Amino acid sequence: MGTLPAFVRWLLVVSAVLLTAASVNHLFNLGFFMNVRLLEIHYLYVMLLLTLPLVFLVFPCSKSDSYGSTRWWDYFLALLALITCAFFAYYGRSVVNKGWDFAAPLNAVIASFAFWFLLLVAARRTGGWMLFAVILVFSIYPMVASYAPGPIQGFQRSPVETAIFHAMSGESVLGIPMRSFVNLVVGFMIFGVAMQHTGAGPFFIDIAFAALGHVRGGPAKVGVLTSGLTGSMSGSVITNVLTTGSITIPAMKKVGFRPTYAAGIEAAASTGAVLMPPIMGATAFVMATFLATDYTNIVLAAVLPSLFYFFGLFAQIDAYSARNGLKGVPRADLPRIGKVLREGWYFLAVFGLLIWMLLYLKREAIAPFYATALLLFLNQLLSKSRWGRKELMNFLIATGRLFVELVAILAAVGLIVGGLAVTGMSGTISNDLLFIAGGNIFLLLLLGALTSFILGMGMTVTAAYVILAVSLAPALVAGGLDPIGVHLFILYWSMLSYITPPVALAAFAAAAIAQAKPFASAFEAMKLGSIVYIIPFFFVLDPAFILQAGPLESLLTVLRAGLGILLICAGIQGYLFGVGRIETGLPGTIARVLLGIAGLAFAFPSNAGLAVPILGAVGAGAAMAAVAVALVMVSAKQEKA
Repeated sequence: MGTLPAFVRWLLVVSAVLLTAASVNHLFNLGFFMNVRLLEIHYLYVMLLLTLPLVFLVFPCSKSDSYGSTRWWDYFLALLALITCAFFAYYGRSVVNKGWDFAAPLNAVIASFAFWFLLLVAARRTGGWMLFAVILVFSIYPMVASYAPGPIQGFQRSPVETAIFHAMSGESVLGIPMRSFVNLVVGFMIFGVAMQHTGAGPFFIDIAFAALGHVRGGPAKVGVLTSGLTGSMSGSVITNVLTTGSITIPAMKKVGFRPTYAAGIEAAASTGAVLMPPIMGATAFVMATFLATDYTNIVLAAVLPSLFYFFGLFAQIDAYSARNGLKGVPRADLPRIGKVLREGWYFLAVFGLLIWMLLYLKREAIAPFYATALLLFLNQLLSKSRWGRKELMNFLIATGRLFVELVAILAAVGLIVGGLAVTGMSGTISNDLLFIAGGNIFLLLLLGALTSFILGMGMTVTAAYVILAVSLAPALVAGGLDPIGVHLFILYWSMLSYITPPVALAAFAAAAIAQAKPFASAFEAMKLGSIVYIIPFFFVLDPAFILQAGPLESLLTVLRAGLGILLICAGIQGYLFGVGRIETGLPGTIARVLLGIAGLAFAFPSNAGLAVPILGAVGAGAAMAAVAVALVMVSAKQEKA
């Protein structure tokens, strides 16, 4: 791993400062450049001008090159990107007024092909070969659309028409992914980096250890809590594993957790953290733009599924700890919660301001800027870790690098949307999918889960989400399902490859820290995160799971699902709270199976289309749970005898 050359670091600093200033001017409507009336298209091209050239200086051409190494072609590509983006920024008004996205002069056509090429290269460098291949196929699809098989056949376009549509249309590179970035994502990315660089990570780790470190299996529960809090800020699963896991995994091993189990806990918690409100990563902001709804609505809908997932993790860890007699850390070795809060209370105050502005004032675009300003002010005023010049530079470099990576991916992903839009496929593919599934919405859900999972294996979550938001989501919504539930369903299943073999990147990263076998760690992560495989089907079929129903119905759903998750976790881990250890042998095996089925029955979605009365499902669940408890008690007596 190399380091960036000094001049590239300075370019990242300049990029971060200018991009932040442009965003603040745009979102707060400050009115700078009043003598030059900037259209949104100018703003989008300026954002690309500030970031796209740096992709080729920051991200190496191949894995064999060290981080930050540059060759002559990197400088050439950076210069070409600078010239191309500057061209479009300068001629933005002509693009709009003269309709260049339909008929453009020769210089704009040449710039469009260069732009297209640069975005493909940028996607390959930031997202890998799989992302590059998928974007390439979708972006060139308009040129061969009439030759495609019937269900995916579309209107064919010439290479020139395709290039200028991609470069200048509001439905391709300048479409939903990029608009979500400039209108929503920027502030939250700055806030996340600021929290990390002001010491929020160590604060959350200390407060989690102070609160939970002494209970049975304490370090594992601390790992879940800290990963949830810090991962919600970073929006990156792997970054979360590497930062919190380096502290929590050794602590878990020290009190008796197996290395593979400790790695599995960290991987499962870090994966779930990116789905946790109030900051859910860039994909959630793209989702808000797709649904044309406030980001606040996405946050509220994601609350219960996220809480259910982490509740399942806690329940499994508690059952495992009780079954294996694992204790917590002695209180004398833990930080004092009063001292931790006195030193880091302002992190909670900043989060409080952010949530208040999101949920009460509903100012999601500007809320993170206010929260970041308050955080930096309090950090300089109160903190022992007060920033100097070096810390400020590191913050700006990290912010600039994050902007560069994210813009490259989001702009390139726009080519997918553009390829479907220009051929007319985005309006018809959902009907084709419904036809293929025979109108069966449940079969379509299964196909969607499988497709989301496969796409999530080889590309970024955002890219996988965008493809399915355009193609699959309209078909599911047309089948009568809640739009927010459908989009969350796609997001959840796109994340699952992080803990599921053969990819399981989060589990493999955690295994490296734990010095454990990678695939064994991945299977532990799967088992611990088993609720996340189930819950998307529940909330997509039952609006109460995403708070889209009445208060009473939502409350009953929480109670049913909470009990159901406890029973499922007891069946998986072999320990039933209030009853005790489930012994091995045939009775114990039957009891564990019955507990799992009973849990599913309790949490079963109350959807009329499933033709299962909810009272009947709860009654069946209660009966099976009672039989399971009886079997556990009988088998425990036989074991003692």
